[in-house]
Amino acid sequence: MDAILRQSKGMCPFLKKTTPATLRALSTSTRPQASQCGGTISKLQLLGQRCPVMGKALAIQSARVGCKTPGSMVGASAVSGVRTLSGHAKAKIHTSRPKEARAVDTPMFAPRDSVKFPPAAPANRKANNVAAATTPSLSGPNAKFDYAGFYEGELEKKHKDKSYRYFNNINRLAKEFPQAHGAKKEERVTVWCSNDYLGMGRNPRVLKQMHETLDEYGSGAGGTRNISGHNKHAIELEGTLAKLHAKEAALVFSSCYVANDATLATLGSKMPDCVILSDSLNHASMIQGIRHSGTRKIVFKHNDLEDLESKLASLPLHVPKIIAFESVYSMCGSIGPIEQICDLAEKYGALTFLDEVHAVGMYGPHGAGVAEHLDFEAHRQGRPQGTIMDRVDIITGTLGKAYGCVGGYIAGSTRLIDMIRSLAPGFIFTTSLPPATMAGARAAIEYQMEYKGDRRLQQLHTRAVKEALDARDIPVIPNPSHIIPILVGNAELAKQASDMLLNDYQIYVQSINYPTVPVGQERLRITPTPGHTKEYRDRLVNVIDEIWSKLNIKRTSDWAAEGGFIGVGEANAQPSQSLWTDEQLDIDNQVAKEIKASKPANGFMETLLERETRNAARPVSATA
Repeated sequence: MDAILRQSKGMCPFLKKTTPATLRALSTSTRPQASQCGGTISKLQLLGQRCPVMGKALAIQSARVGCKTPGSMVGASAVSGVRTLSGHAKAKIHTSRPKEARAVDTPMFAPRDSVKFPPAAPANRKANNVAAATTPSLSGPNAKFDYAGFYEGELEKKHKDKSYRYFNNINRLAKEFPQAHGAKKEERVTVWCSNDYLGMGRNPRVLKQMHETLDEYGSGAGGTRNISGHNKHAIELEGTLAKLHAKEAALVFSSCYVANDATLATLGSKMPDCVILSDSLNHASMIQGIRHSGTRKIVFKHNDLEDLESKLASLPLHVPKIIAFESVYSMCGSIGPIEQICDLAEKYGALTFLDEVHAVGMYGPHGAGVAEHLDFEAHRQGRPQGTIMDRVDIITGTLGKAYGCVGGYIAGSTRLIDMIRSLAPGFIFTTSLPPATMAGARAAIEYQMEYKGDRRLQQLHTRAVKEALDARDIPVIPNPSHIIPILVGNAELAKQASDMLLNDYQIYVQSINYPTVPVGQERLRITPTPGHTKEYRDRLVNVIDEIWSKLNIKRTSDWAAEGGFIGVGEANAQPSQSLWTDEQLDIDNQVAKEIKASKPANGFMETLLERETRNAARPVSATA
């Protein structure tokens, strides 16, 4: 399209004096079209129809591609011609624009038979694996595209670079979690990589609420929110979420992927000349939302405040800007510098878009996430005004991880929420979550707002696993969160280790390969829950130690001998301090000093957990 625009500006006085920003606004601003289906037509297309030159050209092009053009329908056929040229046969509901289309340096109205197509695919795909891995196309003007060959080629690429995804049949058992079963019920498996971080998927209070709601209101919502899916369950859930994050309002989506995509796409496409600044390790949902917005994107280095500020400073102050980042980055466990990013946002006039997906339920006195946790005492005392969480403009989260249900949401000001509710196709045209799901999610949030015991125990178990792995020279990527990423550094070895854990030891830990993490940073990702007691923990650590020896996978000392890598074995690396302090975890200072002074063989955390278990089992009279 760049070549077409350059060519057009040389001939058209309108295009010559119109800025790209104005053209973008004209192309995304729409009005209803006179049709039964109520399609849309951009203002730019309307102007094109009125032009004495372009209007005729559009009509000719429409006729060329087979559109009937009665005298009274010249405008409609002109619009059809524009859509044909842009590769869209129908009006699109979504505000996004395709970003992968390649510019073609040919005149806009070149004869159809002058367009050059890619070279033909080989006739015998099975006899030529290399050719099969490329994108098959056309062999001549009358040949049909080889769809099956295209599918096979794309899959072959995934197999060759060891990034093909395999899915294991794992069925979590509510009454026995973290136990699950495989394809057969008698095949027991211990799950160590679930994102149900607190085991809320089996919480009796949540299940009771869901059962009651299911019996009374049925299995489905009945439609989208604006048609038949708006009900008291949605209203109550959104009220609870707004209260959790101390915001004016909240909006529930079918998933947080959809929430991130829809919100960023809507904001980016509607705000004139908007620029979105995105952390380099952001989740795919945010990346996709930015792409769908069609607006300018600037990527800053992960958690690098200097890089972010230099890029913010390069933009005019009046230009709308959104800084999109996460609190807990789920594949490495790092924590975003939320307060400092808020400072930069206020300095340079930007909105903050914070993804708390892997933090809600896990951090803070009420489980609202890292932003709440950073002002722990203020929120514990009910004083959210002026806190870091209060300064964040848009918070997104999920109901499908620490809360054990499904769905996603955003929280922010009333006007922001109303705008997204009114304009985002990802919300408007998606069937509402079932009443039982929303009721269960609300019960889970309210439970965690009142009780921090689950996240406290999860943190203690995480510390114990990290400590035990470190003692065996197993390379854990250091971080202050509840994520335990074990560095492998090779896609094939990571898959082999994961398969051995499952097939030989009935322990499920999924391998994480490209594109989720960069090539060379492949890993296993472990997430302890409150249910992963000492019995499970000891077996996991022993088995991983054994597999590392069998497969000759690098240990921490091996990485250190090579100078270290992404925090593992780096000589000058500072010890990673947990986001949860001992005081916040209610670890008695005197008890901690006694345990550390005794230098227990089991390690500090294991000894502390054993002591807590004994105290919890002791009769009340014995402790009086």
